[in-house]
Amino acid sequence: MALKRPQGAEGRLVWVEHHSRVLADNPLGDPAQRRFPVWLPPQYDQPAFKNRRFPVFYDLAGYLGAGSARVGWKPFDENVPERAARLIHEKAMGPVILVFPDCFTALGGTQYINSSAIGRYADYLTREIVPFIDREFRTLASREHRGVFGKSSGGYGAIVHGMKYPHVWGGVANHSGDAYFDFVYRSDWPNTLNVLARYRRPQSRPGPVRASSARGLEKGLDDGRVRRFLEHVWGASKPAFAETHALMNLCMAASYDPDPRAPNGFRLPFHLDSGALIPGRWARWLAQDPIHLVAGHVPALKSLKALFIDCGWRDQYHIHFGSRQLSQALHRAGVPHRYEEFDDTHSGIDYRLDRSLPFLFKALKN
Repeated sequence: MALKRPQGAEGRLVWVEHHSRVLADNPLGDPAQRRFPVWLPPQYDQPAFKNRRFPVFYDLAGYLGAGSARVGWKPFDENVPERAARLIHEKAMGPVILVFPDCFTALGGTQYINSSAIGRYADYLTREIVPFIDREFRTLASREHRGVFGKSSGGYGAIVHGMKYPHVWGGVANHSGDAYFDFVYRSDWPNTLNVLARYRRPQSRPGPVRASSARGLEKGLDDGRVRRFLEHVWGASKPAFAETHALMNLCMAASYDPDPRAPNGFRLPFHLDSGALIPGRWARWLAQDPIHLVAGHVPALKSLKALFIDCGWRDQYHIHFGSRQLSQALHRAGVPHRYEEFDDTHSGIDYRLDRSLPFLFKALKN
C-alpha cells in the first residue's frame, strides 16, 4: 500500500529498559529486565512544542505477541507507529505518545491480570510502567489523558483494566477482546485434551477411565502430562499449531484459576481423561469473563472518558458473540460506549485503529 504520510513526519522510536521489582522471582522464571519501544510523535521534538506534554496510549499485544512486534515492518501494511503518524498528519487525531510494553511469558503471554501462576502483570503495568513512562517522557501524567488499547488478549486486558484500575486509565479501546468464555474457550478444550493425552504416562489405548487412574484429575490437577507437554514446547524449535493452541488454553488456566498448591501453580477446568467439565473450576474462569464482570464495576466503567469496543462478525474464535453480550451488559448498566461490528475475522485487523485511536484522542486530549 502507498503510505500517505510525508517523509520526515514519522516521529521517533525510543527503546527503554526497565527492571521490575514486581516481576522479580516470578513463578515462570521470566526476565524482570524488560526492553520495549516507546513512540514519540513528530511534534515531540519540534522547538514549538518543547514545553508541551502529550496524552499517552498503551498498546497491549495479543497472545503470542509483545510490544516489539507492534513496531516491526509489515508487508503491504502499516505498523502501529506508522499508522499513528499518518492519522496525525491527516489531522484525524492530534499527537500522542504510544507505549508498547513487553508482557510476554513462558506460557506465550498474559491476560494483563495478576496471577500467582504467571506473575503480577496488572501491578507491573499500573504500579511500575506507567509511573516510569511519566518520569521519562513529557506525558500528561493523569488518567484523564491516559488510554489503553489492544486486540484479543490485549483487548481483554484493556477492558478489564478499565474496570479494575480506573484511577490509572481514562479511556479504553477493546478490539476483539476475549469474552463469553463458554464460546471462546470451552469449545476448544477437547483439542487441548487430545494434545495433552500424548504426554500421559503410561501410554494406553483409549478406553474407560479407571477410578484408580483418575486420582486428582477430578479436582483439576495435573498428573504429569501438562508438565511434560510444557517442557516439550519450551524445548521445541517450532511448536505445532495445535500445540500453541494447547499452550494458550494452559495460559488461560494459569490466568483464571491459579493455585499455588497445585502442580504447575494452576488447576484445569476439565478432567484430563474423561473430558468432563469440573463445575467448580470453570466457575473460576467465568468469574473473570468480561460479560460477568460488568455488573460489579459499573461506577468504574461510567467514569471512563471513552470506551470503544468492536469485533469482526466473522471472528473465527466466535468472539463477536461475546462482544455483543458485553455491549448489551454495558447498555443495561447505563455505561456510555461505542460498539461497532465489521465484515472481517480475528486476523489482520489493525486497520480498525483508524477508528479507535482518534476516538480515544478526542476524549483524552484535554
